[in-house]
Amino acid sequence: MHSGFKSFELMEFNSIIVRLSGEIGIKGDWTRRAYERRLLKNIVDALSHYDVPYEKIVRKCGRIYLKTHSAMEASLKLARVFGISSLSPALETTSKLNDIVEGSLSLATQTLQRGNTFAVRCRRVGHHPYTSADVCREVGRQILTAFPHLDLKVNLRSPDVSLGIEVRDESAFAFTKILGGTGGFPLGTQPRVVCLLSGGIDSPVASWLAMKRGCPITPIYFDNSPFTDDATTERALNVAKVLFEWAIGFPRKVYVVPHGGLMEIVEGGPKRLTCILCKRMMYRIAERIADMERAEGIVTGESIGEQASQTLRNLRVLSEAATRYPIHRPLLGLDKMEIEKMARKIETYQVSIQKAKACTAAPSKPATQAKIEEVRKAEEDLHVEGMVKSSLEGLRMVRL
Repeated sequence: MHSGFKSFELMEFNSIIVRLSGEIGIKGDWTRRAYERRLLKNIVDALSHYDVPYEKIVRKCGRIYLKTHSAMEASLKLARVFGISSLSPALETTSKLNDIVEGSLSLATQTLQRGNTFAVRCRRVGHHPYTSADVCREVGRQILTAFPHLDLKVNLRSPDVSLGIEVRDESAFAFTKILGGTGGFPLGTQPRVVCLLSGGIDSPVASWLAMKRGCPITPIYFDNSPFTDDATTERALNVAKVLFEWAIGFPRKVYVVPHGGLMEIVEGGPKRLTCILCKRMMYRIAERIADMERAEGIVTGESIGEQASQTLRNLRVLSEAATRYPIHRPLLGLDKMEIEKMARKIETYQVSIQKAKACTAAPSKPATQAKIEEVRKAEEDLHVEGMVKSSLEGLRMVRL
């Protein structure tokens, strides 16, 4: 908030301008309408979840106008809804020029301070007896006339306060603030995916990125006890709770898999291949859960070279275990600092760094360039299908 602003939260707004992600607008007519309907439902679900009152929602091409006297509270909640590029708490008037001027002056009274520079910008859709330039000139003139004691100046390049006016058919909206949204596609416009969620820093970010592209998620946590502890499981579930705050209106469930097969891998497989054999088992189990969830893919938090098992060669070896579903790796080209920055943004970072026991099954010298032939041979000595079946029999679903 600019230092010249008064308390923005105390301003009296009666509506919100909700701007849709640009990608939605370039879709074909049928797809765009379907995306807008989905976004509208997600907005209603979010407002209902947080008990934010509203009177009416009006959907226009590229815009959603929300009538509410809790405009600031609603804007902050809706900023986390995928498919919204930005929002502006606004003061709605009719499209009559006199009403626009009156509403703009009311907003200017609450916004402008002595010595401020300001600009008026107008966007107009529909047929009106004036141009956008007419609106800017008249509102600017009236502000200078109404507040001579404030020593205001017009600055169109870099104003202290920018007063926006959006005229849409019979209505007009005046605003001074644009809050950034999350962007992406509305959640639910793409098929569901299952996500391998460890509770660490990377996998929640990968899951969130899939959600941003419209995919509802079903997290899967593999309980590697006794090689991990209860704190590790608790951390993963807490991370899932944070992720689900970005998915209001969608099921909040996590599958917890007792990964007992890890014990057989540790005892019967080559030590250097432990992590690779373990992850391949996870993929096989995830495919069965994807069947149950009618999902279209498996999302993981792997990125190139992040761990020994994530070299490019090893990633190919891992992917070979999944025979019926694609493995999606949204973080593939990101480095750790980029991933951590995103984790902070989506508020999973502080949960992910909570103390938990690292998996003690990991070998001291893991294979970094595994050969698919040696991995297949190692699996011949394991009861792969039996381990998958055993894990699925102990599968439990946790609702959060």
